[in-house]
Amino acid sequence: MQTISIASWHVLFFIFSRPLMKNIRNFCIIAHIDHGKSTLADRLLQYTNTINERDFQDQVLDSMDLERERGITIKSHAVRMDYNHKGEDYIFNLIDTPGHVDFSYEVSRSIAACEGALLLIDATQGVQAQTISNLYLAIDHNLEIIPVLNKMDMPSAMPEEVKDQIVDLLGCKREEIIEASGKTGEGVEEILEAIVNLISPPKGDPEAPLQALIFDSVFNSYRGIIAYFRIFNGSIRKNDFVKFISTEKEYHADEIGCLKLKQEPADMMTAGMVGYIISGIKTSLEVRVGDTITHVENPCEKAISGFEEVKPMLFAGIYPTDADDYEELRASLEKLQLNDASLTFVPESSAALGFGFRCGFLGLLHMEIVQERLDREFDMDVIATVPNVSYNVITTKDELVEVHNPSGMPAPSNIDHVEEPYIRAQIISKADYIGPIMKLCLDKRGTFLNQVYIASNRVELTFDLPLGEIVFDFYDKLKSISKGYASFDYHISGYKPAKLVKLDILLNGDSVDALSSLTHVDNSYPFGRKICEKLRELIPRQQFDIAIQAAIGTKIIARETIKALRKDVTAKCYGGDITRKRKLLEKQKKGKKKMRQIGNVEVPQSAFLAVLKLD
Repeated sequence: MQTISIASWHVLFFIFSRPLMKNIRNFCIIAHIDHGKSTLADRLLQYTNTINERDFQDQVLDSMDLERERGITIKSHAVRMDYNHKGEDYIFNLIDTPGHVDFSYEVSRSIAACEGALLLIDATQGVQAQTISNLYLAIDHNLEIIPVLNKMDMPSAMPEEVKDQIVDLLGCKREEIIEASGKTGEGVEEILEAIVNLISPPKGDPEAPLQALIFDSVFNSYRGIIAYFRIFNGSIRKNDFVKFISTEKEYHADEIGCLKLKQEPADMMTAGMVGYIISGIKTSLEVRVGDTITHVENPCEKAISGFEEVKPMLFAGIYPTDADDYEELRASLEKLQLNDASLTFVPESSAALGFGFRCGFLGLLHMEIVQERLDREFDMDVIATVPNVSYNVITTKDELVEVHNPSGMPAPSNIDHVEEPYIRAQIISKADYIGPIMKLCLDKRGTFLNQVYIASNRVELTFDLPLGEIVFDFYDKLKSISKGYASFDYHISGYKPAKLVKLDILLNGDSVDALSSLTHVDNSYPFGRKICEKLRELIPRQQFDIAIQAAIGTKIIARETIKALRKDVTAKCYGGDITRKRKLLEKQKKGKKKMRQIGNVEVPQSAFLAVLKLD
């Protein structure tokens, strides 16, 4: 009897696995915030029987409590669905993505691992700013776009008007737009058929050296770091000896498998598949999102390129409330960074707050979510300083210094000029609100660039705006003046010279560096005065007077005083000479003077947060 060698078995496996590759579809759902991505993903999971009725809950892919409470997707989620079409079995790998501009890095990572995208547009709201931004991102990666008109069951749906917008945007035919409803399940079958017919199967050679892209990772306290990957070439088996190219670390693949709602182990995975690898990695620095996995014995020639680097938009200091928790905070941030690759951090110290980290975020919502996750997932009580954007300082010696923190600003005598980051902002709104939106942007030192009518009463406005002006309350104000109709998207366009000054806040003559900020010279006086007034309300009264001052260099531009809590020491004097009262008051005055020299002013966390919400 003739035996078949192991090598021959592998060849046979590849022959049989080739037809399987043409039945794989990797796609993501991209849309503006609140256009119904998570609800439509629920229907797709139910229709393909990936989840049974007993385990089902709304927003099933939004696994964090925070996502459910806020009704937004924060993390992209990969899930495998099995679908039978005309007697053939297909594997769908869906990656659900966030819609908010602050989480656009999650979208870019998902797009890098896919061949197609469902472009979801709300039939009641039409094309929005983030829809256009995500669409351009998908087109740059040559993804096949399937337009889907969602929320068709709503009485306020405007299908014909929104279809006109989609045709203008994509250049597709009207009949190619799929009408659907995530709530009722209408159109789900047409979407699944379109995925089979329109999205191309993954390209790749199962017999080439292994080349797999890491697009996400999570930390498991029992099993170490679990990396999620998409295989572009080659194949991987359980217990293979693999290496991560950028970190040059080598591991055994203890477990590999596919990502259904729960991780399902497999013995082998080939080109085109999406899955996970567990190698008992304990150190977060050894796994980088965007890295390439290959075999140690037969490595691929080069790493997978085209993965975009994260660019933080604003920076803030995060400090533990208890100085002893510094190392614990570092470990928590490292674990969080695995799950949120757009978070960056470096150690720093502050005179007022001790040792902490300067963290880079993609926006104010991203910063808020990171603080909330540190509290919920790692039980870390932290203080966050006032966020700042990054500035380029050109010194008199013609050197470029990148400043993320006001305390890192060189002395004014050494500065030639300062450059601040500018963004190209696209705002889509009803035509009725053009006036208030223009006023808001021009008040924020914006430059009007363009105005395009997308439909008869929908307009797209383009502005150049300083990033420092929009990180605080711009989005909230935009929503309120447009009654919630305006949508906003932006990207960094470059740096421009600006007249910026460092605004210091002093408490009893001592600078609180956590409240210092870099601001435009025109805004410095009103901003300094508002901070002083706000701090006077928030800092609790002491046994001595507290002077709150705003200063630019040595010049005090605003002052408020918190009066001391004063005990009535003359209450026991019920007659006699006035000198008795004066003697007691002088004694009290000396005590207060002494107390002021040794007294500490505690700044509550609410004071740091209040600075963000100044009008």
